[in-house]
Amino acid sequence: MFSRIFGRPKQDTSTLSTLDKLNETLEMLEKKEKVLQKKIQGEVEKAKEFTRAKNKRAAIQCLKRKRLYEVQVEQLGNFQLRIHDQMIMLEGAKATTETVDALRTGASAMKAMQKATNIDDVDKTMDEINEQTENMKQIQEALSTPIGAAADFDEDELEAELEELEGAELEEQLLQPATTTPAMPAQYIPAGKHPTQPAPQKMRPQNTAEEDELAALQAEMAM
Repeated sequence: MFSRIFGRPKQDTSTLSTLDKLNETLEMLEKKEKVLQKKIQGEVEKAKEFTRAKNKRAAIQCLKRKRLYEVQVEQLGNFQLRIHDQMIMLEGAKATTETVDALRTGASAMKAMQKATNIDDVDKTMDEINEQTENMKQIQEALSTPIGAAADFDEDELEAELEELEGAELEEQLLQPATTTPAMPAQYIPAGKHPTQPAPQKMRPQNTAEEDELAALQAEMAM
């Protein structure tokens, strides 16, 4: 993003081109090494053939050429190692440069934003917010204040009346008869004895409404 805004550094382009060149050289050395490996294998096969043909001199010449090819392969391996080392160093330097450029760009952007934001403006804005908050608090308190007949109510008297109501309600609950009959305690029965059944009580017939009226009439006539 910063590269699109502030432009891409020229050093970055140079580093990329150098890395590309090193990659091309590395590929070329690898191809040469493969060719030499094939030549070495070819000289070994020839030496075996001359050995089977009892041509010792020709076999030794093949081994000499093989040794020369092996020296070249070793040199190519050293070249490749140096190129790898150079590429690693360049990539590390590239990453370091990009990091420093990003940090520098971020610092410049932060500095520009700080210039656009004045501390006096911030203090003024905070004072306005605090003032508006205090005004809103006063408006809410004014709206919640009771007016008219509700303003004359005594909170202490209302609380005392509420306590009296709660006490009367509690007393009424205590005076109400229990709706359930408590269970009779279990009677202990010795082993080998049967529990005795209580004798049934005779139910007394209740007077009907007509009998009550007749009794009241007889009482008035006796007077």
